[in-house]
Amino acid sequence: MERLSHIDPLNTAIGTNSVATNKQSDDAPSRPNATNKKQPYISHQPDSNGHIHYSEDEHAMWQALLARQAQHIPNRACTAYLEGLNKLNLPTTRIPQLRDIDEVLQTTTGWQTAAVPALISFGKFFKLLANKSFPVATFIRRFDDMDYIEEPDIFHEIVGHCPLLTHPAFATFNETYGKLGLNASKEERWFLARLYWFTIEFGLVGQTQDNRRIYGGGILSSPSETVYALREHSDQQGKSLHQVERQPEHRAFDLLDVLRTPYRIDHIQPIYYVIDDLDTLFDIVDSDIMGVVKKAMSMGLFEPSYPIKMPD
Repeated sequence: MERLSHIDPLNTAIGTNSVATNKQSDDAPSRPNATNKKQPYISHQPDSNGHIHYSEDEHAMWQALLARQAQHIPNRACTAYLEGLNKLNLPTTRIPQLRDIDEVLQTTTGWQTAAVPALISFGKFFKLLANKSFPVATFIRRFDDMDYIEEPDIFHEIVGHCPLLTHPAFATFNETYGKLGLNASKEERWFLARLYWFTIEFGLVGQTQDNRRIYGGGILSSPSETVYALREHSDQQGKSLHQVERQPEHRAFDLLDVLRTPYRIDHIQPIYYVIDDLDTLFDIVDSDIMGVVKKAMSMGLFEPSYPIKMPD
């Protein structure tokens, strides 16, 4: 939405766009500096038959990402995600065509994908979601960006999000979110972006630590964050004091708190909000989201729990 790619006002000391931030601790895994200048990614265009052609290197990147993530998802991804992944039956050696994804989504929840450039405007993003079309950038990261990429690529969108678009609550949440965003003001959209960030991108589900799983696509398309997000204190047993790593903070989902929580896109998240089960997304949809947005706007953001990123 500009694909949730803007950094929160607090990140830039005075403020531009989007969402809230999280603290980067000295012990938490960090991501590369997103301001490094690199050659921009360009989405592939379909041919006259609607087929998108990828190079052998791009197919190899897909295969490597999928194989690596397959090692981490079991016992960490929520059941609905795993069921959706099974329904999609993604190819392991090549990047799938969007029409193959659409066939599954249409028969389950009536959704489809929409090929887009790497970054799109808030307006286009909301419009697509409101019309049950999920934006997918038709490029894949380079090998030197394997661990982290700022732009959402086809691996992030297909592997991170599309499996859960087969689930009615997840699909309905996205559709409602799009409709709300279309009618929201610029400032309201900044607050709405936090809702998307802490649910669809970086949400956890499960009332207890034992049954807690991941449903956020930003986590599920990142091998390192898939492991980190569910790290438990028990994992630290036997380590010396200087070896113990900072734990992610899990907070029970509260809409007002979510809307007031800053985050940054260039750090693994220190804070995750947890819903009881996926059907809780129906409850959120049925609540007065925009009323709570207005309340959050009047109260302002929480203090950021990470170093503020100063403008260049």
